[in-house]
Amino acid sequence: MDFQQLADVADKWCSNTPFDLIATEETERRMDFYADPGVSFYVLCPDNGCGDNFHVWSESEDCLPFLQLAQDYISSCGKKTLQEVLEKVFKSFRPLLGLPDAEDDAFEEYSADVEEEEPEADHPQMGVSQQ
Repeated sequence: MDFQQLADVADKWCSNTPFDLIATEETERRMDFYADPGVSFYVLCPDNGCGDNFHVWSESEDCLPFLQLAQDYISSCGKKTLQEVLEKVFKSFRPLLGLPDAEDDAFEEYSADVEEEEPEADHPQMGVSQQ
């Protein structure tokens, strides 16, 4: 995907989030994003033919620790799309943006449906003789 197509993907993503695409630098393949209150990061996009991954970083000391989740995701196995990377960054920054963590609600609903199994004490353990 050429850089302009990636920038279009980023623009579309911004329309559904609090972030704005504030700068693009085609020679460095860099996109800078910003959202109030002072949440900023940038993405370095891999070249077309390279096997490199996307890279996310922030020059803000306050923002940088929150990017760990997105950085781990990017370095995990498999190719990632810009859309997937941006979604993971948005999820990482939800606490800084004052938004609830979207997955906490889903986890609570899921865990509420899970029945806890009671340990079965009546069965003897394998390999232990009963004398």
